[in-house]
Amino acid sequence: MTEKHNTSPRRQLLRNAAVAIGAASLVVSTGEENASAKQTQGTSSRIVRIDAKPEAIAIDIKKTAVIVVDMQNDFGSKGGMLDLAGIDISGIRKAIVPIANALTSARHAGIKIVYLKMAFRPDLSDFGAPDSPNRLKHLPFNVGKSIHAPDGRESRILIRDTWNTDIVDELKPQADDSVIDKHRYSGFYQTDLDATLRKLGIQYLIIVGCTTSVCVESTVRDAMFRDYSCVLLEDCMSQPTPPHGLPGTNHDASLVLAEAAFAWVSKSEQFVTALQAQPIVSP
Repeated sequence: MTEKHNTSPRRQLLRNAAVAIGAASLVVSTGEENASAKQTQGTSSRIVRIDAKPEAIAIDIKKTAVIVVDMQNDFGSKGGMLDLAGIDISGIRKAIVPIANALTSARHAGIKIVYLKMAFRPDLSDFGAPDSPNRLKHLPFNVGKSIHAPDGRESRILIRDTWNTDIVDELKPQADDSVIDKHRYSGFYQTDLDATLRKLGIQYLIIVGCTTSVCVESTVRDAMFRDYSCVLLEDCMSQPTPPHGLPGTNHDASLVLAEAAFAWVSKSEQFVTALQAQPIVSP
């Protein structure tokens, strides 16, 4: 005997609605999965291996940025702050060519470039209190003093938007680069550097610039504390020998310390070679 089912119009309407909702959910789900797959495909990793100390390090090019620390006229040009203070800037000048080579290769590979500049506000409101270490350590260098810059402009030592804090001519930023002013040795202190890198999904930092044992080391330490993996290019940085009979350069000591505890140490040639090699592409 066949059982007979009576379905009310209302119940049939509910069933039809459920079927329609299920079909729509399937379409939405499939669309989301396809979009996710496309997004994953578009952001696939490009892994390269850089010869470094204490061991080689693999980096994902799509999660890498180059940080150029303080390669500005006050540190690397005649007539800048260090030169006026009688400090030999030849080591910083020597680093310019390998930095330029590294930046050219990085840009060709699509790697983000971020410039840091030690630059105080014109009113020195970010210089520190009268008894602050930052102010006291910088006062001997005449921060804020007006000078006649080599390019003919009126300028001021370590002040924003002047010749003194412009990036040296050989390494001028390009349109897609980021430039961030800082007012302490570390590029992470009270700046938007970390937010900028996080927004870009950056995990690996290639570090170049000056000076090795001061602003470079301070930035690398803060980067490591924030879980960035740093690679220092040793021929792309310098620590000038100070005047007045003070101890000599700490360049090598900083690199040894970085290698042991904070980062990896390599050279521009090894970095360029890694970028030119066929990357390992992974989903």
